[in-house]
Amino acid sequence: MPSDLQMKTMNGVHRVMLKLTGGRFGWNLLGMPVLELTTTGRKSGQPRTVMLTSPLQEGPAFVVVASRGGDDNAPAWFLNIEASGDVQVAMNGGPPQPWKARVASAEERARMWPVLSKEHTNYAGYQKKTDREIPLVLLTPA
Repeated sequence: MPSDLQMKTMNGVHRVMLKLTGGRFGWNLLGMPVLELTTTGRKSGQPRTVMLTSPLQEGPAFVVVASRGGDDNAPAWFLNIEASGDVQVAMNGGPPQPWKARVASAEERARMWPVLSKEHTNYAGYQKKTDREIPLVLLTPA
């Protein structure tokens, strides 16, 4: 499973690519929109930002997957969302905006997971790597 350092490195490389290309490349990855999610650290109270893909959109909601590459532990950004659903989201090089985040209900996940994992099979592979049910998070403009 990816270490924290590897995850931070991947996010850093993604940000450098966006900067070097003036945002022309990097806001779409494997057919998925990329967003910059900022949560509030549940322990530190400090802003924490991560680049994520959204494999599914429903109306105004962007769905992100708390997979951490199939790790048995949830990503820190997900734990921060569980503590506070008030987040900031930036897309396509725009400024961060206030959004709300919430974990998908069991019914929502049961409906959405087959759709997104069929289109983006990497997520199905991540689920096979872990015993935990990988949560889905819905992000909507505040």
